[in-house]
Amino acid sequence: MTAGVNPRVSGILLHPSSLPGPYGIGELGREAMRLLDFLAGAEQRLWQVLPLGPTGYGDSPYQCFSAFAGNPLLVSLDLLVEQGLLGAEDVKGTSFPEAEVDYGAVIAFKQPRLRKAYERARKMPDVMERFEAFCGEKAAWLDDYALFMAVKEAHGNVAWTDWEADVRSRKPRALQRWGKEKAEAVRARKFEQYLFFSQWADVKKAARDRDIQIMGDIPIFVAHDSADVWAHPDLFRLKKDGTPEVVAGVPPDYFSATGQLWGNPIYRWDEMAARGFGWWVERFRATFEMMDRVRLDHFRGFEAYWEIPAGEKTAVNGKWVKGPGAALFEALREGLGNLPIVAENLGVITPEVEMLREHFGFPGMAILQFAWGSDPQGSTFIPHNYPRKLVVYTGTHDNDTTVGWWTSGVGDSTRSAADVERERDFARRYMNTDGKEIHWDFIRTILASVAELAISPMQDVLGKGNEARMNLPGRPGGNWRWRYAAGELTETAKRRLLLYTQTYGRGRPYGAAPQA
Repeated sequence: MTAGVNPRVSGILLHPSSLPGPYGIGELGREAMRLLDFLAGAEQRLWQVLPLGPTGYGDSPYQCFSAFAGNPLLVSLDLLVEQGLLGAEDVKGTSFPEAEVDYGAVIAFKQPRLRKAYERARKMPDVMERFEAFCGEKAAWLDDYALFMAVKEAHGNVAWTDWEADVRSRKPRALQRWGKEKAEAVRARKFEQYLFFSQWADVKKAARDRDIQIMGDIPIFVAHDSADVWAHPDLFRLKKDGTPEVVAGVPPDYFSATGQLWGNPIYRWDEMAARGFGWWVERFRATFEMMDRVRLDHFRGFEAYWEIPAGEKTAVNGKWVKGPGAALFEALREGLGNLPIVAENLGVITPEVEMLREHFGFPGMAILQFAWGSDPQGSTFIPHNYPRKLVVYTGTHDNDTTVGWWTSGVGDSTRSAADVERERDFARRYMNTDGKEIHWDFIRTILASVAELAISPMQDVLGKGNEARMNLPGRPGGNWRWRYAAGELTETAKRRLLLYTQTYGRGRPYGAAPQA
């Protein structure tokens, strides 16, 4: 934020895949700029996104093929047409659902066009010069990622543990052979990354020009089927065949009576510590080159994480194991300085977790949907108990929308019917509402709080029901699909959000003239 801006600010949570557009998924083009204009007009000072990596299993941004790469599906095709990398005829005749992402259809449509853009770029010396410079700058992760994706494609996209033993175990001759045989496929994958990072740089500049920060998301774990694990197997607890010994998850919670079995491999924290946590330092460095702030997902796992034997069908039979604790964050601070990190301190939180967070001065999170029930942290989610140094949400990507939460039954959580009714009654009394505009009641309540940052999912600003839910933890498919339509960012919604933002001191004072 620029000097003089009130530190109590507000923002919107929206993943770029949820932007509207004609090509089946949100892109980093005109609609991203329109969103930034909407946010600026409503005096929102932050746009929060989910992880931006190339999605793999279940289309989840928390299960990516790389912790460093960008998602090429977000590349704007219209911008490629403007650059002459595609012809107008290449993008005509599309027909995709407007309200959701059909990932299979989007991949089938966009991949050939991204490859065609690469083929055209090869005849453009100025583009290739910038591309070669990009490859040099990002070589530390880009070489492994591009080769991983090319070999994966050649194997019908099966997991790397199902490849031939020599390339699976990264024998030098095998890597050399595959690199030579798939040289053009490798370069095409690199070019996709060049396009993504070029367009993202324009989005970030546009945000900065509007005095808007972008907050990204670093998941604590990475996907097993990823370039990270394939390229650095010694940093993960794997068997000789490359499959995990143990996997990550969380014990039974609000969302599931059997816990959440994520399946991510567990780090060899001892080996990472012996190397000065260099992989983590570079991961944070790369993320902060793209973002102004970062939400650190599952922060409690750095103090202790839920470890589950590989092969278990649920997360019930796990155990808590100590994580790296302060040593990791000391290494990050030594390598990168003090970082603007938000700690996602939800779930089973212990005094040790809070001591770690407070020691490094990271603000925690509160979720208003969790304020009304029996959650162990419930009292800390009630607005009159908020500290100033806090990031508060109506709900997150893992919650139902506020309207969906208000109108749903018990099927989306471990609550009973009586629990649901008690929560609604408490919320009615606390916010003095009849619930007819429950989404605005929630937004107004978090904006009125003392918390330094208040964030609302776009679904709540638009008053969407549970058809717009982004993710239901534990559901294997059907997540991460929601999109809004081009005409839904209305002037009425912007003015109402602006009114509340100004009224509660998160923008310019209500009634004050805008700055020239």
